[in-house]
Amino acid sequence: MGTTQLETVQEPKYWHLRTVLSEALDSDFAVGEILPNERELAARFGVARATLRQALEQLELEGRLQRRRGVGTTVAPPRVGVAVSTAQQEWTGAVADEAWQPIECGRGTAPAAVAAALSTAADEVVHVIRRIRVTHGQPVAAELLYVPSASVPDLSAIGESTGPARVRGVLRELHRLGLEGQDRSVELGSASADDSRELDRLPGAPVLVVTTRYFAAGGTAAVSVATYRADTCRLTFGDSGTLEISHEQERQAS
Repeated sequence: MGTTQLETVQEPKYWHLRTVLSEALDSDFAVGEILPNERELAARFGVARATLRQALEQLELEGRLQRRRGVGTTVAPPRVGVAVSTAQQEWTGAVADEAWQPIECGRGTAPAAVAAALSTAADEVVHVIRRIRVTHGQPVAAELLYVPSASVPDLSAIGESTGPARVRGVLRELHRLGLEGQDRSVELGSASADDSRELDRLPGAPVLVVTTRYFAAGGTAAVSVATYRADTCRLTFGDSGTLEISHEQERQAS
């Protein structure tokens, strides 16, 4: 990648730089290669470091670059295929599912928005399940599933008090309710401290937050808040109302 002076353009300078850098990633760099430091890149393109950072952040958001702790900024690998779809009459992970790995099940209060969706009091203690979604050995999503005690009244008969066994027990009890429907919303967010540890992302990195309400017995039986890596996942919605998470098989040039 030789020295390049940006021409005067109408579009924002960082966006033009993003286009130039994207073309360079396709032609001059290999997957996993570490980019030169910011000072060198800024000098090559004749831009301020603030402009360069904006361009790099945009490319990270698009999944072209990855910032890795102790390594630096590297060229991201192509997205590999993975699909997650939840049939309208099944609970996600209620049956054996190697993709979702149970971590723990504790007790706590739900965030205000989740409590409102569950129609529970703000201080009501609910079951909180934590799981991670893994594909090709890489964590791509972290989930918190909030379940009121009223949705799993027979859970007291389960001996396990915490851990993966408790997670599976709660999911089995939910499965007995029979799913009547679900709805989802998707929004762009930033990785929290917990998300960054579980998804191998830097705190504040862009993520996709999928919130799902599960309906059973005439009300909201549970609420899932799943955080997906925005640099890895592409969300598609089919005519059936199911949600599929897939990774691009081929990188398209910008």
